[in-house]
Amino acid sequence: MGVLEYEMDGQVALVTLNRPESRNSLNPELIVTLAELWSSLEQDNAVRVVVLTGADGSTFCSGFDLGTTIPLMTGTREPQNEFEQEVANDNELMARATLRGYDLGKPLIAAVNGHAIAGGMELMLSCDLRVVAQGVKLGLSEVALGLIPGMGGTALLGRRVPSAVAMELLLGARPIVSDDLAQSGLFNRLVPKSDVLSTALALAQIIASNAPLAVKAARKVVRASTDLDESTALALESEAGTALIDTEDAVEGPLAFMEKRTPVFRGR
Repeated sequence: MGVLEYEMDGQVALVTLNRPESRNSLNPELIVTLAELWSSLEQDNAVRVVVLTGADGSTFCSGFDLGTTIPLMTGTREPQNEFEQEVANDNELMARATLRGYDLGKPLIAAVNGHAIAGGMELMLSCDLRVVAQGVKLGLSEVALGLIPGMGGTALLGRRVPSAVAMELLLGARPIVSDDLAQSGLFNRLVPKSDVLSTALALAQIIASNAPLAVKAARKVVRASTDLDESTALALESEAGTALIDTEDAVEGPLAFMEKRTPVFRGR
């Protein structure tokens, strides 16, 4: 097995970070492989929803690998293989792997079955929905090292939770147990660890059963509206809704409802 596992369940893709012996940290091979997979999934119309999780262990993802990735970033390590060379040569590779500023174009659900620390929490924040295990630690520790979270954590956290919660996580640089963040709005579900993946997959299947063009449009409006004033956001909503009216799926949905049957959406 490689550092990244990928499998399909109907129209849902399950992506698993597979370095449990290293707390699923992002080493150069995993960074390169993950960036390539995101690009492939974005182009694959057979995939409607993606679920991201970590291999069995205590940690969903502990961030960038301290023995390889971080030294490459700081220039204290010379590339030792093709993956390290790619990371050293491409300044955007780590951003693409963690989806910093990159939109997958379809719903992405984080199934956080263990601790999510530093870059691991940033990867979680890049997901559209989050299912989190009870009793796991979530944290951004960078300011304790003289840095700030640079893969989206500093910019995204304040968009996901109230300012006071974001400030405590960012400035305190101490992880907070997931149970204590249950009312923060950071995640959609807080469940026992054994139920994380099944809960995330069930949520993914619900989303995948809906009209894909409508899901894509609704997701786009929600993501964009964060930065827009109300009137502009409403105009964007109207534009997206008008574009859907002429689709086959928009005909099929109401028709199936009237005929009391499950709709067959074709994404056109």
